[in-house]
Amino acid sequence: MKRVSLYKKKYRVQLSDVDFTRKLKLSTLFNYFQETASMASDNLDMGIDTLEQKYGVAWALIRVGVEIIRNPDWNEEIIIETWPPEPNKFDFPRDFIVRDLDGNPIIKAISTWIIFDLKTRKIRKSEVIEPNYPEKTKKRALDWELGNLKHFGNLQPVYKKVIGYSDIDFNGHLNNSKYIDFMMDCFSVENHKKYSVRSMQINYINEALPGDTLVLLRDISDIDENYIYIEGINEKDNKAIFKAKIRIQPKNEI
Repeated sequence: MKRVSLYKKKYRVQLSDVDFTRKLKLSTLFNYFQETASMASDNLDMGIDTLEQKYGVAWALIRVGVEIIRNPDWNEEIIIETWPPEPNKFDFPRDFIVRDLDGNPIIKAISTWIIFDLKTRKIRKSEVIEPNYPEKTKKRALDWELGNLKHFGNLQPVYKKVIGYSDIDFNGHLNNSKYIDFMMDCFSVENHKKYSVRSMQINYINEALPGDTLVLLRDISDIDENYIYIEGINEKDNKAIFKAKIRIQPKNEI
């Protein structure tokens, strides 16, 4: 198989991929991103098995920013493009563009990944896996800085979630897409009928493991500017598991 920097995969949005509005669920979008990134890394000889067997490390997603121009419909075919800009000392950027079959971009995303030692769980330098991309690029899908996130000053608890079997992935910890479902459950169905997510940044900070209780909190004090902040903390030690900032828009304005 020819190694390529720009990797493409087509998806058809299945019935199990949509919510009650018949639009692609955000958590499914994150699953698409994860699957496409995994295939693209395999193509570059930097896949999960290679990293484990050759270097004793694994990928971990630490930050994502997404801008939604239009959410795909049930049964719609889409194409996801992904590519890796040049790595930094300790992290690996990976960008995504989702296109319709006419080539129009409908979703754009940027992400940051690190590699960590499977024995010590410590972050390793990017040079450990000797990345060598067929084509080098600085092009980014979004002109964003994925910086630190902070609430607006009025963080309130919403609900608690115990992490169970159906929430964890092959690494044994909470899968990145599950956080999105937990975040969306911070709002009622009526809220989802009235508003759509237009953009989001999520920072993954600490692992959540089976048996952990995740406390979901939100801050809607900046709702007049269409921004909402959500944070998940581990009830056991009060450490932040993730932080997210969401921009919403009334559906009657789309």
